Amino acid sequence: MTSAVKSRKFSSMFDWFDQDQDGQLTQLDFAATAGVFSRAARKDDHTNIRAIHTAFDQWWQLLLEHADTDADGQVSRDEFITVMEDNVTTEAHFEPAVMTIADAVMNAVDTDQDGVLSLEEYVRLYDTLGVEREVSTAAFRLVDRDGDGVISFAEYRAAIVEFYLSTDPDAPGNHLLGPAT
Repeated sequence: MTSAVKSRKFSSMFDWFDQDQDGQLTQLDFAATAGVFSRAARKDDHTNIRAIHTAFDQWWQLLLEHADTDADGQVSRDEFITVMEDNVTTEAHFEPAVMTIADAVMNAVDTDQDGVLSLEEYVRLYDTLGVEREVSTAAFRLVDRDGDGVISFAEYRAAIVEFYLSTDPDAPGNHLLGPAT
């Protein structure tokens, strides 16, 4: 996968995060995105819902610090792509920005609290995010690396890492939101 492919993925993420579709990311966009992810949790799961919102707020603060080059409280597409490549995906920031969200989402979506995601739990998450069932079902099969019919925390984390960092276009994580970009 080339930097151009990563840029396309990050551009798609920008569109996804830009909840009000005004061409700029703001704190309100990130709060709204956290709300979308939170809808995959049980309504009474206040701990994980709060964790999702806190994690998205931490990511927003990282974006403001490293991407908002004109200090207008907004992050443009170019600023977002640059910060994703130069800061968010670095060792220093990846775990607290991205993986904190992945862990909170995994905990929230694991509604039976058995430590793994079933196909239905996984598909429900991606239904909430607007990913078609056929796409998320196909991705589930790829992310379930050991073929045991569930996705462990380790498998989900590996897929998230691949989505953001992999240079292999066939890496299972590159299919989380559909066919690899």
